[in-house]
Amino acid sequence: MFDPKSDYALNKMDPEAIVYIDSRGTLIRLTVDNFASPEEFWRWKEWSDSDYHKIDNAGVAFSKRTLSLQGLSEQTIAVQSPEEYLIMLQEQQERAELRRLLMEGVDNCLTQSQRRRLWLYCVNNLTVRQIAEAEGVQHPSVVECLAAAKKKLLLFLKNMA
Repeated sequence: MFDPKSDYALNKMDPEAIVYIDSRGTLIRLTVDNFASPEEFWRWKEWSDSDYHKIDNAGVAFSKRTLSLQGLSEQTIAVQSPEEYLIMLQEQQERAELRRLLMEGVDNCLTQSQRRRLWLYCVNNLTVRQIAEAEGVQHPSVVECLAAAKKKLLLFLKNMA
């Protein structure tokens, strides 16, 4: 990223002077009048432009190859231990097994219409009226079907635990 306040930028934007910032932060401009001859000034001006350019490029090359950790959360830069990794894998396997059991239980304890209507209601976010209209049935029959499905699922989950 180009810094317009860098020594290189200040020196380059003023072609008639050698510009630098001293140790106290003061901006210094050396012109032809500060040198014994114009040739000597131009030799030093060319050298300062070149030197500042090398320094500026070195900073750019460094910043392009580094990543600041500032602003990143602890979790982002933390390295997971082998034990934590194994625990995570075990938890994933347990969750997969529980999902399989739950789906198997849902398939076994609910009728096809209960499963379909519960899916439309919970996953597809359809209202009871929308489900009734889509299936061409009365509103109360969908309400009763969903209530029965919920009851069966609660009983199934209690027995599973």
